[in-house]
Amino acid sequence: MRILITGGAGFIGSHLAKNFLSTGNQVAILDNFASGKRKNLEELEQRLTIHEGDIRNSELVDSLVSNSDVIIHLAAALGVKTILESPIESISINIHGSEIVLNSAQKFNKRIVIASTSEVYGKNPKQPLSETDDRVVGAPQKIRWTYSDSKAIEEATAHAMFRENGLKVTTIRFFNTVGPRQASNYGMVIPNFVASALRNEPIRIYGDGEQTRVFCHVSDATRAVMSLLDNDASIGEVFNVGGIEEISMNGLAQRVIETIDSTSTLTHVAYEDAYLDGFEDMQRRVPDISKIRNFCGWEPQINLDQIINSVAKEMSKDI
Repeated sequence: MRILITGGAGFIGSHLAKNFLSTGNQVAILDNFASGKRKNLEELEQRLTIHEGDIRNSELVDSLVSNSDVIIHLAAALGVKTILESPIESISINIHGSEIVLNSAQKFNKRIVIASTSEVYGKNPKQPLSETDDRVVGAPQKIRWTYSDSKAIEEATAHAMFRENGLKVTTIRFFNTVGPRQASNYGMVIPNFVASALRNEPIRIYGDGEQTRVFCHVSDATRAVMSLLDNDASIGEVFNVGGIEEISMNGLAQRVIETIDSTSTLTHVAYEDAYLDGFEDMQRRVPDISKIRNFCGWEPQINLDQIINSVAKEMSKDI
């Protein structure tokens, strides 16, 4: 198959590109390299085609989509820091850009998988979160929630196009996907904790550190994408993809220290000292992955200690 990956130079995209190539597919990448890195594709660049450009360029998107069999749409403005610093640009990319990609997939009758996020659930206190649970978000002036809103609009657009026009779309909501090549400068917690631990520097924890998350290794997440893509019954459906071990940020920092054998200590930072105005956090975010488990037998295989070790191994090359 001919695979087009928007945002393919990014963290998840570069891992997916490698997987698709290893199974005999042709791969093309569309990325503006705002957050994606050419370095992520170094070992693959002789085997794929790279197009530098913006998903809001409809002519470019049409030309690439028309020459592809499957589109994996990952391109997005992401990360709390990015959203707070550039909310208007982020909204434009995530809503207008995604609309262009979806319309192109429909125009040329292509199979498409779109990457959504656990952020769509907002701060819903009901845990674990299943695919039909409500969204609970803060006021529009809390800029932190614009990412959640923009991805929810993308999902709604995709579903409407499936219902009304037969768009062959599957939506995946990723929960805290982590692993090698994930950048730390977008507020991603495990890379930040690991980088500090490798340097034996204090690990900065925002708030009281009792907020909890669940992490999923990128190799498990990419395996989920490929499993769902292989099954046409996933068309029109939404699936959570996430891990299974809930842990607090205090507990995660301590686990990182122990796993790496670091001398780092913990330090807590108030949210207002760490983020621009408009930030808001949630205490828990835990995925219910029973739908995808029942659908195709997928479940995560890599545990938290293995996740930490894989990130540390990669980061230690540059520290």
